[in-house]
Amino acid sequence: MNQPYYTINTTILKRITGISEKIGELRALHLQKPPAELMLANRIQTIQSTLEIEGNTLSIEQHKGLFDNKIVRGPAKQILEAKNAIAVYSQLQRWNPYNFQSLLKAHAMMMNGLTERSGLLRARPLEIASGGKIRYVAPPGELVYTKLKDLLTYLKSGKDILLIRSCVFHYVFEFIHPFTDGNGRMGRLWQTLILMKHSPVFEYLPVETVIKERKSEYYGSLKASDRQSDSAPFIEFMLEVIDISIEKILHIRNIAQSGSDRIGLFYDYAADKWFSRKDFLWYFKNISTSTASRDLGGAVKNGLLEKRGDKSKTQYRYRNRIL
Repeated sequence: MNQPYYTINTTILKRITGISEKIGELRALHLQKPPAELMLANRIQTIQSTLEIEGNTLSIEQHKGLFDNKIVRGPAKQILEAKNAIAVYSQLQRWNPYNFQSLLKAHAMMMNGLTERSGLLRARPLEIASGGKIRYVAPPGELVYTKLKDLLTYLKSGKDILLIRSCVFHYVFEFIHPFTDGNGRMGRLWQTLILMKHSPVFEYLPVETVIKERKSEYYGSLKASDRQSDSAPFIEFMLEVIDISIEKILHIRNIAQSGSDRIGLFYDYAADKWFSRKDFLWYFKNISTSTASRDLGGAVKNGLLEKRGDKSKTQYRYRNRIL
């Protein structure tokens, strides 16, 4: 696995094309950041799903309670897993997918209190058993550091498109199994981070939820890639998962955006420039002049925008960066 190997086929090409078209549609519909309520719901589902894949039995409602800092009853280890994952996903903008130390720090937070080697690479041999049989033998501990560094170098400098590299990274990361525990949830987290470099919408897509719904296929594609010494089966599966995840967001296109949603979205266009109500209306073609005035006036009142001028010559500018 010195070079992340894969074979491009027509299935992969078709799925890449379909994903690109759907991302273009999301941008046209201003859904690159879904409505705030949906973003929160997807974040909670993402965390619950990635942990359920690993055997955590806490429900969506229990995760929501923990997210809201409420007291939740359940197995202590599972509650700690959930709290750790909530902390990690709440800081998605902090982690650098190309940085080795960032990966270690994220693992330390994800596995804090769950393993003595949180944030530390595996140093010993690792065998994965299922049904009393050894299903997989990971690379020797002394090779883990070099292989992981090589993988991050490929991720940062590879010439193939980021969609492909994100899938290859996820597969090879699981192949290396660099940590004694937490490799699955870290591999899924890191692919999300990589995809966020491709498009901001991936911060909110329910990718892990779709993987949970197709858990057997997820593990089956990993095994198929192992048998073939080719990442292609896993790439095909993950591209299909990404495509389904985007489709789920497109299905909510008729959900009304709030004024705060629009103000948050418009930052991606305006950044730190002065703009007018006319600019805002040009961006959101389906709202009325009075709605635009209400959105902008509310943002000024809440301290998100500053304004200058009067009446038709009024201009606005963001006071701070909007995430």
